[in-house]
Amino acid sequence: MNRTIHRRSLLQGAGIALGLPLLEAMSNPISAADSPYQPVSKTLQTNPRLICCYIPNGVNIKQWAPKDNGAGYTLSPTLEVLKEHRDDFTVLTGLGHPASKGGHSGADTWLTGADLGRVPGAEYTNSESIDQIIAKAHEKETRFASLQLSDMSGTGGAGHSHTLSFNRNGTPMPAENSPRRLFERLFVSDSAQGRETLLKTYADKKSILDSVLQDAKRLDRMLGRQDQQKVEEYMESVRQTESRVLRLESWIDVPKPEINAKGLQLDSKPIDAHDRPAWIDVMLELCYLTFVTDATRVITFEWSREAGGFGGGGENHHELSHHGGDDGMLNRLAQIDRFHLSKLNRFLTFLKATQDGQQRMLDNTMVLFGSGMNSGEGGDHSPKNLPLLVAGGSKLGLRHGQHLAFDVDKHPPLSNVHLTLAQKMGVETGTFSDASGTLTGLTQVS
Repeated sequence: MNRTIHRRSLLQGAGIALGLPLLEAMSNPISAADSPYQPVSKTLQTNPRLICCYIPNGVNIKQWAPKDNGAGYTLSPTLEVLKEHRDDFTVLTGLGHPASKGGHSGADTWLTGADLGRVPGAEYTNSESIDQIIAKAHEKETRFASLQLSDMSGTGGAGHSHTLSFNRNGTPMPAENSPRRLFERLFVSDSAQGRETLLKTYADKKSILDSVLQDAKRLDRMLGRQDQQKVEEYMESVRQTESRVLRLESWIDVPKPEINAKGLQLDSKPIDAHDRPAWIDVMLELCYLTFVTDATRVITFEWSREAGGFGGGGENHHELSHHGGDDGMLNRLAQIDRFHLSKLNRFLTFLKATQDGQQRMLDNTMVLFGSGMNSGEGGDHSPKNLPLLVAGGSKLGLRHGQHLAFDVDKHPPLSNVHLTLAQKMGVETGTFSDASGTLTGLTQVS
């Protein structure tokens, strides 16, 4: 009998209940309707937006990459999941970060392009991520400069970060993983007592930061040049923290938008194999509502930390990425890839269903989706030929309905994509990381 068994099923007898081991019959069929939540009719404001969605461990590249390129390309077996949005995304193959060393540090460098070992004597040195550069151009107009989301909270460890975002000193920015905490942060207004508590907290933080800055000035006169540089980098982080506190304080009397939580599965657990489909759904729904209400215009979302993650039926994503070329493991890896794309498909459908001024919300929203690692044909975890696609943003100047294929060994850097997106978000710059320019073919011909 081909029946799906609930992952929390128990064997009961003699007054004892035992949990079942993971069985193939527990695999959930891929569904874009796991959540009952539906899109709203229109946005509150029309603005450019960017969300960067990261999947760890690479993909089954043999079933991901299209065989031909250009506007008339044939969707690969994996990308067939997105067929209804074919004209609204571009597949990118062959790209990579030349400075990356590969392995499971892909998330750390996906949006920075940095060589993590470039500083002699330093074990780990990152640089500013493109989302943070873009956030600076919009932060004065939104309650939050940017949002960092992941399936694990905080920052993680060097080389296995829980975040895709790094500030100007290359310091990781902590991520949120709880749907309920995120919803409350975005849409639940503070009580009068809560407001007073927050104001006191902000005042205390500013007092501490002022004291630290004064001590640093005194210390600076006692240090050599190299130590002074290190202290200055640290103090820059302090100043950025102070700036964030001032921003939060300036918004405290501005009411948060009222959003009905009905249908949002806010108690879904991020690293629970059973909850995995619902958790991705609700996090993307909250990203969507964040953009609808213009709470921020820049989001990074690491769907799973590198060397982690589950498929739609609880499959061990990391384990399958070490497939060694085994056909069975590759096929199961492709199932996880299609599961992820089914969630992206639903998110794009939400963006297309919502009116944004005179356009669809998707037309003013750019979505970068992919991984910083290619598990290859033998599970080799290469930093080359990364699985990538860019969706939306047609009214911002992006061109879609195509496969842009680049030479794996002679490709422009992935930073060219980042620079392109930054410019479309209104950032006036011609440089980013190791970019040689914007990416040829991704923008509309004027």
